[in-house]
Parts: sequence; C-alpha cells; structure tokens
Amino acid sequence: MAHIAKALDKNAQDALTAENVLNDLLDGNKRFTGDSLNTVDNKALVQQTTGGQFPKAVILSCIDSRVPVETVFDQAIGDVFVARVAGNFENTDILGSMEYSCKVAGSKLVFVLGHEACGAVKAACDGVELGNITSMLENIKPAVELSKGQTSGEHNSKNNTFVANTVANNVKLTIKRIREKSPILKEMEDQKEIKIVGGVYSLTTGEVNLV
Repeated sequence: MAHIAKALDKNAQDALTAENVLNDLLDGNKRFTGDSLNTVDNKALVQQTTGGQFPKAVILSCIDSRVPVETVFDQAIGDVFVARVAGNFENTDILGSMEYSCKVAGSKLVFVLGHEACGAVKAACDGVELGNITSMLENIKPAVELSKGQTSGEHNSKNNTFVANTVANNVKLTIKRIREKSPILKEMEDQKEIKIVGGVYSLTTGEVNLV
C-alpha cells in the first residue's frame, strides 16, 4: 500500500514499458482483492492533471456497474483511459479512442476487460431482440458461435459454462479484431511500443485473470 499524491507526467510515462503497465494493473488488482488499496490525494491529482494527462493504459470494459474499472485495478486520476460499452466490444469510435490513447497520448497498454456473467453476453446467447440492443448484440454473436463448438449442453444463458466460454471468447475475438481493424495499433504492437491483452473479471472474487 502506498499514498499516491503525484500524477503521472510525461517523463514517468515515457519510462514505462507495456510489461511494466500490465504488471502494475495486475498488482493493483491484487491490492483490490486483498482490501489494501493505495490511499490517494485526489485534490493534488486534480490540480496536477488540469493542464494535461499521460495515462499508462486504455481499458475497454463493459458498462456493468459492478466493475468499477479504476477501482478494481487500484488506479488513480490520470492513470488510465477507460472506454465502456455493454459487452466490451470494439467499434469505430472505440478504435479511434484507443488509437488516440496510444499513438497520440502515449499509453503503453490496451486491455480488453470482460466480466463474469455479463448481461450483454447472456442476451447474445439467448438471441435477444429489442430496439437498438439487437444490433449491438451482433458484435457479440461471433463469440457465441465459437462457444457452441466448445461447450456441451444447452447453448443459452442457463448454461453457465457456455456463458463463461462466450465471455472469454468475446474478449479474445475483440482483441483479434482490434489488430485487424487498426493498422496503427497493430504496428505499435509489432514494434513492441504497446501490448494488446485481455482478461476476465470475476464478480465473485474480484480477481482479473488474463485470457
């Protein structure tokens, strides 16, 4: 546990590697699950970041209220960009946000964060059709189809294994599509300027496990 009173600046960001950042997030998650979060001087961080920001990572998460991204990774003001959409999938706007985060603002890590028992994934497993939700769930359908070949039993939200497999596959396929759809991020990863990784958050334990 530490007391955080200094925000990331350009020099500190430049000194980080993608591996440093990934380990920092995972260590933060261990502090979260161990109920030993860092203490933070939020007033000082607000004042220091008024003129600029130098986040270490961009995290794509679901909108789920039970997954407070900065908290579960024990990150403070100015530490991470967070993009959120139900089902944590990529689209043009999110890809552009990620490209800004890494290519323009200097972040070293793209982290796609799924979570246990995701409602959007369950809805996609059940083929829900409702307003704009219908088209949104199309982004998760490839993960549903992939999971059908990997899971026995019913292929719907009543099958917890099927849902869990689909959550993990959705993260993996989202990472795959990020690389395919963003030449900028792909090139940065190939040149080892960034890493693109994914994990699943457990609502039960609070742990983030890489997939």
